[in-house]
Amino acid sequence: MSYLILVRTAFDIGIRSIYRYILYKLSIKFGTNPVLRMGADIPTGIFFQPPNDLELNHLDSNLAWMNQNTYFGWFTLNHAEVPQWHLNPFMNKIISSVQFDWWKLPDFASDHVDIKVVWEVSRFDWVIGFAQQTILGKNENLPKLNIWIADWILNNPPYKGENWKCGQEASIRIIHLAVAALILNQSTKTTPALLNLVHLHLQRIAPTLSYAIAQNNNHGTSEAAALYIGGSWLQKNGNKDGKDWCKLGEKWLEKCVLSLIENDGSFSQYSINYHRLMLDTLSIVEIWRLKLNLSKFSTNFYEKLAKATLWIYHFIQSENGFVPNLGANDGANLLPLTSADYRDFRPSTQLASALFLKKIAFESEGPMNDQLNWLKIEIPTELLTPKTSIQFDQGGYNLLINKQAFVLQRYARFKFRPGQADVLHVDFWHRGENLLRDGGSYSYNASQHDYYYFSGVSSHNTIQFDGNEQMPRIGRFLFGDWLKTNDVDFLLDDKWQCNASYRTRQGVSHSREVVLEPNRLIVTDNVSGFKEKAVLRWRLKPSDWVLEGNKVTNGIHCIEISADIPIIRMELTIGEESLYYLQKTKIPVIEIEFNQAGQIHTEYFF
Repeated sequence: MSYLILVRTAFDIGIRSIYRYILYKLSIKFGTNPVLRMGADIPTGIFFQPPNDLELNHLDSNLAWMNQNTYFGWFTLNHAEVPQWHLNPFMNKIISSVQFDWWKLPDFASDHVDIKVVWEVSRFDWVIGFAQQTILGKNENLPKLNIWIADWILNNPPYKGENWKCGQEASIRIIHLAVAALILNQSTKTTPALLNLVHLHLQRIAPTLSYAIAQNNNHGTSEAAALYIGGSWLQKNGNKDGKDWCKLGEKWLEKCVLSLIENDGSFSQYSINYHRLMLDTLSIVEIWRLKLNLSKFSTNFYEKLAKATLWIYHFIQSENGFVPNLGANDGANLLPLTSADYRDFRPSTQLASALFLKKIAFESEGPMNDQLNWLKIEIPTELLTPKTSIQFDQGGYNLLINKQAFVLQRYARFKFRPGQADVLHVDFWHRGENLLRDGGSYSYNASQHDYYYFSGVSSHNTIQFDGNEQMPRIGRFLFGDWLKTNDVDFLLDDKWQCNASYRTRQGVSHSREVVLEPNRLIVTDNVSGFKEKAVLRWRLKPSDWVLEGNKVTNGIHCIEISADIPIIRMELTIGEESLYYLQKTKIPVIEIEFNQAGQIHTEYFF
């Protein structure tokens, strides 16, 4: 790896962020960080009391943890007992280091064991479900809620083991406890045991906040939110320690929102799922602020969140709430208040739209509005303007939208570190079905082959040159020599068309024109500067596809390839996609290989 690449990438990331990161690592190494000297007693007693008033309104609720343990929205263990907090259910293996201080544990296990499978059950999604069932009059769930929390803290003593390693994971627990308190009307007159639990979590989060801020992503928003919510919670219940934590959280919420959300609504992580996580976090912050009658944030803060809401709204397929599998995706779903599928982004967007735009995004009744009803948010009567073609240039997204089709063209506008090699990727949807698709993420600690595949160019609908990635890899989560896009056009006059291009430091050039017609998608690629070969991939919806010369068809749709250069290989191959974290399935992929500079023309008839 060239030192010059490292230096350029360091400047791209930002010297201030690198300084924060190094300072944090040194403070741990040399023992100066106060987090190394913390201790806390295990809270005892009742965490949640019986609610004063029951609500028998039969709202749709989260049942994922009623008679089973549910991981990442899809994998279940069929028992209703207290979970084994350190179980990897995918391997049926206990992973526990509770005898060690969290800061002594490595970031990644060497045997490709994904720590997120242990963290998942400790995110406290189940707290919300049990609170919902309790307020609906199913009284057996309140003892269960208290028993599970007590068992968790007994088996995860403060600041020991995997479940205390990540400040964001601790923050998500705080947010879920706060949502449960809102549901049960216990945000004030909170029990001492619950306040103690909140307090010891904030003690863990605050000393490492600088490290979270250095990431320039949802770690900062989550941890600032936990400090704001938890600090004000303590303060409202008479604990003076909460005041400084609340102020610290408020300060960094403002800074994160203003710096990480672009003026067009794009978020720093170039990921739709992480965009939802950020938006859900800020929605709960605003609901909590309203509930406790705290001071408003700045006008710019709310303007950024309004734009972030409109951003995600444009990506959602109204038929089912699904979105392109764009960017890194760890399976996060912060507000599982209904039975909606993990991939349904409508409930979160409906909530954010009501809060930050004072309009609803979707007219349909059901989970979308139940999300608001659970949190006692008034449902607006005005509806957002229907989605139309739009460009989010600061984030690098062209969207072509008509009544039945949606096309995303991704291009490089990397102000923040890219998580995947997806430049000039095209995602195509027709009536809610994903016809040309992204690969997803699968796992953050998979084998090198799996991790590189899902985050790399070969799991996207773009062109790979000479078997290389679009950008050199520096580390597990870091690419170097971030690409820059040239010649971006977005035209909606005679035809709906968008264009973008890039050129690498090695001289490889790729330009792509995308045109959407009523029954046809046309993609034209011009390439040059590579040495030996280039491979164009189209990742298809699973179906009975057949290759017939230069055409691929399933009897309903037809894809036709032409070029002004010889095509040396065109075949149907098998690729993989991950729609849910730690789940991967096979999909058909068209690969078109050529070894000369020229133009390749793809037509998708639908």
